[in-house]
Amino acid sequence: QVQFVESGGGLVQAGGSLRLSCAASESTLTINVMGWYRQAPGKQRELVALISTGGNTNYVNSVKGRFTISRDNAKNTVYLQMNSLKPEDTAVYYCNAVLAGRPRNDWGQGTQVTVSS
Repeated sequence: QVQFVESGGGLVQAGGSLRLSCAASESTLTINVMGWYRQAPGKQRELVALISTGGNTNYVNSVKGRFTISRDNAKNTVYLQMNSLKPEDTAVYYCNAVLAGRPRNDWGQGTQVTVSS
């Protein structure tokens, strides 16, 4: 089963930018939809963005215009460019394959994003 490793998180001031990467253990060509999710302290994990193999994207309203999801199937990697970060973006960010509209039950370690005000 494909595994994902997230990286690129860190501490940034409000208004700053980060680029997250999600490296897959095998080809992402067979994964139609990939997603980025996040979980803030004391809250449930939520969907942030989706991307299909055809490049179609969807975003949660709170990040539209600030975040951009992309994928490079040649590198088996999915990215999340995050601009104009806000303190409320603070969370652990995860990537996962999306099957039948739901993420797999298997999750990676995630990468911590902390935005200071």
